[in-house]
Amino acid sequence: MAGAQEYVPAGTGLPELRRAVQDCQGCGLYRNATQAVFGEGRESARVMVIGEQPGEKEDRQGRPFVGPAGRMLDRALVDVGIDRTEVYVTNATKHFKFSRERGKRRIHQKPSRTEVRACRPWLEAELRVVRPDLVICLGATAAQGLLRPSFRITQERGAVLELPEHDARVVATIHPSAILRAEDRETMYQGFVADLRVAAGVLRSLQAG
Repeated sequence: MAGAQEYVPAGTGLPELRRAVQDCQGCGLYRNATQAVFGEGRESARVMVIGEQPGEKEDRQGRPFVGPAGRMLDRALVDVGIDRTEVYVTNATKHFKFSRERGKRRIHQKPSRTEVRACRPWLEAELRVVRPDLVICLGATAAQGLLRPSFRITQERGAVLELPEHDARVVATIHPSAILRAEDRETMYQGFVADLRVAAGVLRSLQAG
């Protein structure tokens, strides 16, 4: 698997990257997806949120976090006082990976470590352009892809970590889609909010400094 590097234009901004990603064939995920789904937000955003991959609705609409998980994220950001206009949202991989069940229904499949690694040049390009002060990783796939393969959400969620190559702080938490699948959604949601409060505190301290 060659990876995405040859498809990523050097020294360009988000509009150019967003156009270029549609031609990416750095891994096999492009073959079945409707389109690539690039990140969304301002180049000056202070916070970058990284999820796993686009979902069904994102694949259809070409925009990240427009489904139920995105609405859950928006609600939690309001609850912890993070200004949504200061947030750039993206995913570790830019194409929807799925299997088919009962005809046309498409069921989410977790991207492999190899696929996440192949897509890393796009994420690096987004980090280079946006230059966020704070990165929030949603779920193990995003955290392991950005930080290290051994990262465990159950043990390290809510901790403040460093991303020295991009001069940013990192906080990892669960993916909001996990809340939607949980039997006790309220407890899961409150844990999610508690992690995001840590992130909000980091952001405030950076702004004050």
